[in-house]
Amino acid sequence: MFNELSEINKKPKPFQFYTAEDLWTDDYTSKKMLEFHLNESIDVSSRNLNFINRSVSWILNHFNLNSNSNLLDFGCGPGLYTNRFAENGIKVTGVDFSERSIDYAKQEALNNNLNVHYVHSNYLDFDTDEKYDLITMIMCDFCALSPAQRKIMFGKFGDMLKPNGSVLFDVYSLNSFNQKDEVSAYEFNHLNRFWSPEDYYCFINTFKYDDENVVLDKHTIIEKKRTRVVYNWLQYFNAESLTKEIVENNLVVDELYSDVSGQKFDSQHLEFAVVVRKK
Repeated sequence: MFNELSEINKKPKPFQFYTAEDLWTDDYTSKKMLEFHLNESIDVSSRNLNFINRSVSWILNHFNLNSNSNLLDFGCGPGLYTNRFAENGIKVTGVDFSERSIDYAKQEALNNNLNVHYVHSNYLDFDTDEKYDLITMIMCDFCALSPAQRKIMFGKFGDMLKPNGSVLFDVYSLNSFNQKDEVSAYEFNHLNRFWSPEDYYCFINTFKYDDENVVLDKHTIIEKKRTRVVYNWLQYFNAESLTKEIVENNLVVDELYSDVSGQKFDSQHLEFAVVVRKK
Protein backbone atom coordinates (compact mmCIF):
# COMPACT_ATOMS: atom_id res chain seq x y z
CA MET A 1 0.00 0.00 0.00
CA PHE A 2 2.84 2.41 0.82
CA ASN A 3 4.37 1.87 -2.62
CA GLU A 4 1.00 2.33 -4.30
CA LEU A 5 0.38 5.60 -2.47
CA SER A 6 3.88 6.76 -3.34
CA GLU A 7 3.19 6.12 -7.02
CA ILE A 8 -0.16 7.91 -6.85
CA ASN A 9 1.48 11.00 -5.34
CA LYS A 10 4.54 10.93 -7.60
CA LYS A 11 5.19 14.12 -9.55
CA PRO A 12 6.12 13.42 -13.19
CA LYS A 13 8.28 15.58 -15.41
CA PRO A 14 6.40 18.29 -17.33
CA PHE A 15 4.32 16.73 -20.12
CA GLN A 16 5.89 13.33 -19.41
CA PHE A 17 2.59 11.54 -20.05
CA TYR A 18 -0.18 12.43 -22.47
CA THR A 19 -3.70 11.06 -21.92
CA ALA A 20 -5.93 13.69 -23.51
CA GLU A 21 -7.38 11.22 -25.99
CA ASP A 22 -8.43 8.92 -23.12
CA LEU A 23 -10.54 11.74 -21.71
CA TRP A 24 -12.22 12.70 -24.96
CA THR A 25 -12.57 9.31 -26.66
CA ASP A 26 -13.63 7.08 -23.75
CA ASP A 27 -17.27 6.18 -24.32
CA TYR A 28 -18.41 7.13 -20.82
CA THR A 29 -16.31 10.22 -20.09
CA SER A 30 -16.89 11.65 -23.58
CA LYS A 31 -20.61 11.52 -22.82
CA LYS A 32 -20.04 13.43 -19.57
CA MET A 33 -17.83 15.95 -21.36
CA LEU A 34 -20.55 16.52 -23.96
CA GLU A 35 -23.03 17.18 -21.15
CA PHE A 36 -20.69 19.88 -19.82
CA HIS A 37 -20.31 21.32 -23.33
CA LEU A 38 -24.06 21.62 -23.73
CA ASN A 39 -24.76 23.18 -20.32
CA GLU A 40 -25.36 26.74 -21.49
CA SER A 41 -24.96 28.33 -18.07
CA ILE A 42 -21.44 27.22 -17.10
CA ASP A 43 -17.86 27.70 -18.31
CA VAL A 44 -16.44 24.18 -18.07
CA SER A 45 -15.89 22.45 -21.41
CA SER A 46 -17.29 25.41 -23.33
CA ARG A 47 -18.01 29.05 -22.60
CA ASN A 48 -21.53 29.98 -21.47
CA LEU A 49 -24.09 30.78 -24.15
CA ASN A 50 -24.05 34.56 -23.68
CA PHE A 51 -20.29 34.67 -24.09
CA ILE A 52 -20.35 32.44 -27.17
CA ASN A 53 -22.91 34.66 -28.90
CA ARG A 54 -20.93 37.79 -28.05
CA SER A 55 -17.70 36.15 -29.16
CA VAL A 56 -19.13 34.95 -32.49
CA SER A 57 -20.49 38.41 -33.23
CA TRP A 58 -17.12 40.03 -32.53
CA ILE A 59 -15.19 37.48 -34.61
CA LEU A 60 -17.53 37.92 -37.59
CA ASN A 61 -17.13 41.69 -37.53
CA HIS A 62 -13.48 41.95 -36.57
CA PHE A 63 -12.23 39.57 -39.26
CA ASN A 64 -14.75 40.75 -41.88
CA LEU A 65 -16.06 37.23 -42.44
CA ASN A 66 -18.63 36.68 -45.18
CA SER A 67 -19.88 34.06 -47.62
CA ASN A 68 -16.50 34.09 -49.39
CA SER A 69 -14.59 33.32 -46.18
CA ASN A 70 -13.08 29.96 -45.30
CA LEU A 71 -12.72 29.17 -41.57
CA LEU A 72 -11.09 26.26 -39.72
CA ASP A 73 -11.85 25.57 -36.05
CA PHE A 74 -9.45 23.27 -34.18
CA GLY A 75 -11.11 21.57 -31.21
CA CYS A 76 -14.61 22.42 -32.41
CA GLY A 77 -16.36 20.14 -29.90
CA PRO A 78 -20.13 19.87 -30.51
CA GLY A 79 -20.13 22.79 -32.95
CA LEU A 80 -21.12 25.63 -30.64
CA TYR A 81 -18.97 28.08 -32.63
CA THR A 82 -18.76 26.36 -36.00
CA ASN A 83 -22.51 26.02 -36.53
CA ARG A 84 -23.01 29.67 -35.60
CA PHE A 85 -20.36 30.69 -38.12
CA ALA A 86 -22.09 28.58 -40.76
CA GLU A 87 -25.40 30.31 -40.01
CA ASN A 88 -23.71 33.42 -41.40
CA GLY A 89 -22.87 31.75 -44.70
CA ILE A 90 -19.20 31.11 -43.96
CA LYS A 91 -17.50 27.99 -45.32
CA VAL A 92 -16.54 26.15 -42.12
CA THR A 93 -14.42 23.12 -41.21
CA GLY A 94 -14.44 21.77 -37.64
CA VAL A 95 -11.88 19.29 -36.30
CA ASP A 96 -12.14 17.39 -33.01
CA PHE A 97 -11.02 13.99 -31.73
CA SER A 98 -14.18 13.36 -29.73
CA GLU A 99 -16.33 11.27 -32.03
CA ARG A 100 -19.33 11.84 -29.77
CA SER A 101 -18.95 15.63 -30.04
CA ILE A 102 -18.45 15.50 -33.81
CA ASP A 103 -21.55 13.33 -34.24
CA TYR A 104 -23.59 15.81 -32.21
CA ALA A 105 -22.24 18.74 -34.25
CA LYS A 106 -23.04 16.98 -37.51
CA GLN A 107 -26.59 16.24 -36.42
CA GLU A 108 -27.18 19.82 -35.31
CA ALA A 109 -25.85 21.08 -38.64
CA LEU A 110 -28.11 18.66 -40.49
CA ASN A 111 -31.14 19.68 -38.40
CA ASN A 112 -30.52 23.33 -39.26
CA ASN A 113 -29.50 22.85 -42.93
CA LEU A 114 -25.98 24.12 -42.27
CA ASN A 115 -23.08 23.29 -44.54
CA VAL A 116 -20.19 22.42 -42.19
CA HIS A 117 -17.38 19.99 -42.93
CA TYR A 118 -16.71 18.08 -39.70
CA VAL A 119 -13.58 15.95 -39.32
CA HIS A 120 -13.12 13.39 -36.56
CA SER A 121 -9.37 13.64 -35.95
CA ASN A 122 -6.75 14.64 -33.44
CA TYR A 123 -5.86 18.10 -34.73
CA LEU A 124 -2.17 17.25 -34.29
CA ASP A 125 -2.69 14.74 -37.12
CA PHE A 126 -5.08 16.77 -39.26
CA ASP A 127 -3.82 17.71 -42.70
CA THR A 128 -5.38 19.41 -45.70
CA ASP A 129 -4.51 21.32 -48.87
CA GLU A 130 -7.21 23.90 -48.07
CA LYS A 131 -6.20 27.44 -47.13
CA TYR A 132 -8.14 29.49 -44.61
CA ASP A 133 -8.94 33.14 -43.95
CA LEU A 134 -9.26 32.43 -40.24
CA ILE A 135 -8.16 29.56 -37.99
CA THR A 136 -9.59 29.43 -34.47
CA MET A 137 -8.59 27.43 -31.40
CA ILE A 138 -10.87 28.45 -28.55
CA MET A 139 -11.30 27.53 -24.85
CA CYS A 140 -7.53 27.55 -24.21
CA ASP A 141 -6.98 24.24 -26.01
CA PHE A 142 -3.52 25.50 -26.92
CA CYS A 143 -2.50 25.37 -23.25
CA ALA A 144 -3.05 21.61 -23.04
CA LEU A 145 -0.26 20.99 -25.57
CA SER A 146 3.36 20.26 -24.81
CA PRO A 147 6.10 22.46 -26.36
CA ALA A 148 6.64 19.86 -29.10
CA GLN A 149 2.91 19.66 -29.83
CA ARG A 150 2.59 23.44 -29.89
CA LYS A 151 5.37 23.55 -32.48
CA ILE A 152 3.37 21.14 -34.64
CA MET A 153 0.32 23.41 -34.36
CA PHE A 154 2.32 26.51 -35.29
CA GLY A 155 3.48 24.67 -38.39
CA LYS A 156 -0.10 23.85 -39.30
CA PHE A 157 -1.16 27.46 -38.75
CA GLY A 158 1.51 28.66 -41.17
CA ASP A 159 0.79 26.00 -43.78
CA MET A 160 -3.00 26.36 -43.73
CA LEU A 161 -3.37 30.15 -43.65
CA LYS A 162 -4.06 32.21 -46.74
CA PRO A 163 -1.43 34.94 -47.28
CA ASN A 164 -3.56 37.53 -45.44
CA GLY A 165 -5.20 35.06 -43.07
CA SER A 166 -5.22 35.15 -39.26
CA VAL A 167 -5.22 32.75 -36.32
CA LEU A 168 -7.22 33.48 -33.17
CA PHE A 169 -6.59 31.48 -30.02
CA ASP A 170 -6.73 32.02 -26.27
CA VAL A 171 -4.49 30.96 -23.38
CA TYR A 172 -4.40 31.03 -19.59
CA SER A 173 -2.32 33.83 -18.12
CA LEU A 174 0.48 33.82 -15.57
CA ASN A 175 -1.88 35.68 -13.28
CA SER A 176 -4.05 32.56 -13.31
CA PHE A 177 -0.98 30.36 -12.72
CA ASN A 178 -0.03 32.41 -9.65
CA GLN A 179 -3.42 31.74 -8.12
CA LYS A 180 -3.01 27.97 -8.34
CA ASP A 181 -1.92 25.87 -5.34
CA GLU A 182 -0.57 22.36 -5.11
CA VAL A 183 -3.25 20.03 -3.73
CA SER A 184 -3.53 16.37 -2.76
CA ALA A 185 -6.97 14.92 -2.05
CA TYR A 186 -9.19 11.97 -2.72
CA GLU A 187 -12.93 11.61 -3.15
CA PHE A 188 -15.43 8.80 -3.55
CA ASN A 189 -17.15 9.02 -6.98
CA HIS A 190 -15.41 12.34 -7.69
CA LEU A 191 -17.44 14.92 -9.66
CA ASN A 192 -20.66 12.98 -9.26
CA ARG A 193 -19.49 9.84 -11.10
CA PHE A 194 -17.78 11.76 -13.90
CA TRP A 195 -15.08 9.14 -14.38
CA SER A 196 -17.13 5.92 -14.31
CA PRO A 197 -20.67 4.62 -13.84
CA GLU A 198 -19.19 2.16 -11.31
CA ASP A 199 -18.10 3.12 -7.81
CA TYR A 200 -14.55 4.45 -7.61
CA TYR A 201 -12.10 6.43 -5.53
CA CYS A 202 -10.33 9.28 -7.22
CA PHE A 203 -7.00 10.65 -5.99
CA ILE A 204 -6.48 14.21 -7.21
CA ASN A 205 -2.97 15.66 -7.28
CA THR A 206 -2.37 19.19 -8.51
CA PHE A 207 1.30 19.84 -9.21
CA LYS A 208 2.89 23.19 -10.11
CA TYR A 209 6.08 23.58 -12.16
CA ASP A 210 7.32 27.07 -11.39
CA ASP A 211 10.21 27.05 -13.84
CA GLU A 212 8.00 26.04 -16.75
CA ASN A 213 4.73 27.79 -15.70
CA VAL A 214 2.87 24.51 -16.02
CA VAL A 215 0.14 22.96 -13.87
CA LEU A 216 -0.79 19.27 -13.85
CA ASP A 217 -4.05 17.86 -12.54
CA LYS A 218 -3.33 14.18 -12.10
CA HIS A 219 -6.36 11.96 -11.52
CA THR A 220 -5.85 8.39 -10.34
CA ILE A 221 -9.17 6.56 -10.69
CA ILE A 222 -9.40 3.30 -8.75
CA GLU A 223 -12.29 0.95 -9.49
CA LYS A 224 -12.76 -2.65 -8.39
CA LYS A 225 -11.57 -4.01 -11.73
CA ARG A 226 -9.08 -1.41 -12.92
CA THR A 227 -6.93 1.59 -12.06
CA ARG A 228 -6.14 4.35 -14.53
CA VAL A 229 -4.40 7.70 -14.48
CA VAL A 230 -5.46 10.79 -16.42
CA TYR A 231 -3.03 13.69 -16.81
CA ASN A 232 -4.45 17.13 -17.55
CA TRP A 233 -1.61 19.52 -18.37
CA LEU A 234 -1.94 23.28 -18.75
CA GLN A 235 0.73 25.71 -19.89
CA TYR A 236 0.40 29.33 -18.71
CA PHE A 237 1.71 32.40 -20.54
CA ASN A 238 2.19 36.11 -20.35
CA ALA A 239 2.25 38.34 -23.43
CA GLU A 240 6.04 38.23 -23.59
CA SER A 241 6.46 34.46 -23.34
CA LEU A 242 3.71 33.73 -25.85
CA THR A 243 4.99 36.34 -28.30
CA LYS A 244 8.49 34.86 -28.05
CA GLU A 245 7.21 31.37 -28.86
CA ILE A 246 5.10 32.64 -31.76
CA VAL A 247 8.02 34.57 -33.30
CA GLU A 248 10.32 31.57 -32.89
CA ASN A 249 7.86 29.63 -35.03
CA ASN A 250 7.91 32.13 -37.91
CA LEU A 251 4.63 33.86 -37.16
CA VAL A 252 3.76 37.39 -36.03
CA VAL A 253 1.56 38.65 -33.19
CA ASP A 254 -0.95 41.07 -34.64
CA GLU A 255 -3.20 41.87 -31.65
CA LEU A 256 -3.81 40.98 -28.01
CA TYR A 257 -7.18 40.90 -26.23
CA SER A 258 -8.40 39.77 -22.82
CA ASP A 259 -10.60 37.12 -24.42
CA VAL A 260 -12.04 35.95 -27.74
CA SER A 261 -14.90 38.44 -27.53
CA GLY A 262 -12.49 41.29 -28.21
CA GLN A 263 -12.25 42.77 -24.73
CA LYS A 264 -9.33 45.19 -24.30
CA PHE A 265 -6.13 43.43 -23.22
CA ASP A 266 -5.53 43.41 -19.45
CA SER A 267 -2.45 41.62 -18.11
CA GLN A 268 -4.31 40.93 -14.85
CA HIS A 269 -6.99 38.91 -16.61
CA LEU A 270 -6.99 35.15 -15.99
CA GLU A 271 -6.68 34.48 -19.71
CA PHE A 272 -5.99 36.37 -22.90
CA ALA A 273 -6.40 35.98 -26.63
CA VAL A 274 -3.98 36.55 -29.46
CA VAL A 275 -4.35 37.20 -33.17
CA VAL A 276 -1.47 35.76 -35.21
CA ARG A 277 -0.56 36.03 -38.88
CA LYS A 278 2.22 34.99 -41.22
CA LYS A 279 5.37 37.11 -41.48
